[in-house]
Amino acid sequence: MSPNLQGALFALLAFGIYATHDVVVKFLGADYHAIQIIFFAGLLSFPLVTLMLMNDGTEGHLRPVHPWWTALRTVCTVITGVTAFYAFSVLELAETYAILFATPLLITVLAIPLLGERVGPRRGIAVGVGLLGVLIVLRPDAGGLSLGHLAALAAAVCSSLASIIVRKIGPDERSVVLLLYPMVANFAVLGCALPFVYKPMPIEHLGMLGIIAACSFVATLLVIGAYRRAEAVVVAPMQYSQMIWAIFYGYLIFNETPDQWTLIGAGVIIASGIYIVLREDKGAVSENQPVLATRSRPETGLMPRISLLLRRGAGRSAPRDEG
Repeated sequence: MSPNLQGALFALLAFGIYATHDVVVKFLGADYHAIQIIFFAGLLSFPLVTLMLMNDGTEGHLRPVHPWWTALRTVCTVITGVTAFYAFSVLELAETYAILFATPLLITVLAIPLLGERVGPRRGIAVGVGLLGVLIVLRPDAGGLSLGHLAALAAAVCSSLASIIVRKIGPDERSVVLLLYPMVANFAVLGCALPFVYKPMPIEHLGMLGIIAACSFVATLLVIGAYRRAEAVVVAPMQYSQMIWAIFYGYLIFNETPDQWTLIGAGVIIASGIYIVLREDKGAVSENQPVLATRSRPETGLMPRISLLLRRGAGRSAPRDEG
């Protein structure tokens, strides 16, 4: 089996597990606020992430070199988690994924002012078409725009900005700094908000929080394994397989059937995203490769960004896994 095929299979398995993670989030979201879900799921993730960080032998302190950029990224990460969890709890799975799949398009746009990326007419047209797909999904003129839709859009925008900031300051900052600050902020900010939304949870629901943390951890490891085996251009499009899982789980568990406009809009967004990935793989087209270099799933912000974990192990793995 070729390395690229191994990487693709690892990624497909990872995104299937991520979809299961989102089903549990949606199930709990019917009874609990997004703040409570992500706080306790993040708390249960701490020991798992700590094991990863214990292997970091890089000398240095934990003060950021770029404090303002780090602060902005931390805020974006907290907002991403809360808004994404809320969107999953109130919208159909397929509809939520369709909006969040706009993240590569937004990364391409944000890379222009923040990274100095030059976007040619082909990628520019792809971004425009993809954003048109977002409008098809939202259908603002149909009166169906809700707080859940706005939350999904906020998650996509904030996740994109956080990804670009990592790309911008990553060469100067220690990975452990970029990993820890959002996690501590999630714990502190959401912990302060928790008393206002807290509801007692039975043991089975606490177990579901553990499932969320475990799924996120295992899927993160699988995506890391995928990128260490295969080229980014092979692995990146695999995230769109979540739409298949969304339709399957939505119908089987939540009795959801996405309408034709959601499917059409999702198809437009996915096609645009894949085109941008393929264009960035051409070295002469994109110097920074902002989308290909962003290897984290944007939807929840629960686990550390995969690109940072890859960079931490760059000295022990393939050299292409930087950024």
